[in-house]
Amino acid sequence: MTVRLTRNEPRPGYADRPAEAAISVSGVRKRYGDREVLRDVGFDVPTGQVFALLGPNGAGKTTLIRVLTTLIRPDAGTARVLGHDLRREAPRVRELISVTGQYASVDEELTGLENLVMIGRLLGLRKRAATERAGELLAEFDLADAASKRVALYSGGMRRRLDLAAGLIGSPPVIFLDEPTTGMDTRSRGALWKVVTRLAEQGRTIFLTTQYLEEADALADRIAVLDGGRIVASGTADELKRTVGGEAIELVLEDGTVTRETTDGDPELLREILNRHHRDGRAVRSCTVRKPTLDDAFLALTGHGATTREDAR
Repeated sequence: MTVRLTRNEPRPGYADRPAEAAISVSGVRKRYGDREVLRDVGFDVPTGQVFALLGPNGAGKTTLIRVLTTLIRPDAGTARVLGHDLRREAPRVRELISVTGQYASVDEELTGLENLVMIGRLLGLRKRAATERAGELLAEFDLADAASKRVALYSGGMRRRLDLAAGLIGSPPVIFLDEPTTGMDTRSRGALWKVVTRLAEQGRTIFLTTQYLEEADALADRIAVLDGGRIVASGTADELKRTVGGEAIELVLEDGTVTRETTDGDPELLREILNRHHRDGRAVRSCTVRKPTLDDAFLALTGHGATTREDAR
């Protein structure tokens, strides 16, 4: 069963932006041997939004990223980035995107500044322009103080920020982030979240895959859930949460029995539930109001957690 939900409201300040999709995918399929990894995948990512793709390991997330970044060709279907077809205009698409994978790809023997200047030069910038752009990005990613240090001395979080900065040397309008905070500590993840939010506020389109559901909840304007190679649900975080019901209360009775009843935030219904237990002589030891989480929605939609299977592709 596929759950189709309404489109999210634009990010504040984006009402004057065009409504066309930055990324448009329709009927994409990909097979490896006898295994169909992607099955009729389709969705749109509006310009200037953060779009999160969730799915258990093995769902096909990495394969889809490879398709959308022109690393592999789909067996069927169409995909466009800013109106450019991935099959017929792959070189142009590559000019419009940056890709940050799960592992930092910067040179550990160079300094942070040297890494960014080198990439700028490879992109055709003159030395002065490359140095200026590198300085801007080091400041933006809070790495200016470490600009002259060898990357081998950077923490994991610093390397991930430098890796993302490297992908922005050419100011690409569409950014693919494949599990960018995997292995990061809480502080480093929070710092990267701020960077992603700032990029979206600048008008960049962010395509994010993540194994952390709270990350998608915090950052994404829209979310799609990929399971078994298919998109099984899409919508805002709140819309996905509502697929598993509204607000509920969890009651622990005096005898230790735990009950859970849906209230949908209605205080009168909460009062009636408590009064009913009182009339029936069942004393309530504690009462906890619980709202559905993205974890609840993910479990309901896929039947399993986000990291339960080997990720074959």
